[in-house]
Amino acid sequence: MIASLTSTKRRVPLALKLAYTAYVAVLIPVYWHYYGPTNFLYFCDLALIITLIGIWPENALLISKCCVGILVPQFVWLADFGSNLAGVKLTGMTDYMFDPGHSLFLRLLSLFHGWLPLLLIYLVFKTGYDRRALPSWTALAWIVLPICFFLMPPPNAHAGLTPVNINYVFGTSDFAAQTLVPAYVWFVGLLIGLPLLVFLPTHAVLARVAPTAPAPKLAKAL
Repeated sequence: MIASLTSTKRRVPLALKLAYTAYVAVLIPVYWHYYGPTNFLYFCDLALIITLIGIWPENALLISKCCVGILVPQFVWLADFGSNLAGVKLTGMTDYMFDPGHSLFLRLLSLFHGWLPLLLIYLVFKTGYDRRALPSWTALAWIVLPICFFLMPPPNAHAGLTPVNINYVFGTSDFAAQTLVPAYVWFVGLLIGLPLLVFLPTHAVLARVAPTAPAPKLAKAL
């Protein structure tokens, strides 16, 4: 495993912090206006905001937990987007990016799904990987997923811009719920499967290849 980072100097360029902040400052009010506040329950949007909070103090835990939570699904987004560009259907996840009926401005803002995982990898190598990221993001997911399942709208083919089936708690389609298993079985499968099959492998890779984040000051004192 790569040695831990010990430097306390600023590791992330100020220009990058300013550019990222400016982007998020535009995206949040625009998304709030068009999609409503529930849109920020999506893991990708949560990671966007958490990264904003973490990038200024270069907080390794906040950056690391976002890596654990979204690197895999966002790389799937990138693969699907690339296949769509090539004229090949893959998962359908990014079909909306090529729909002329959707606002071009909103689609351009949504490109963060493609560059955010790359930015997070850069940031985690700058700040170091904090191993508390796995339980931290898992706990967040276990709070958000029940909210999405019990309180948010299910799939709806006529929902328009209203967020439905947030974080795929009813299946992989926003137009109709999955019917392979009872809804609660699918939901419990997410609660168990995401940490085991998505978060844990990402954590294992990052813990092996990324520098280790410096220990928190409190831990050093103890």
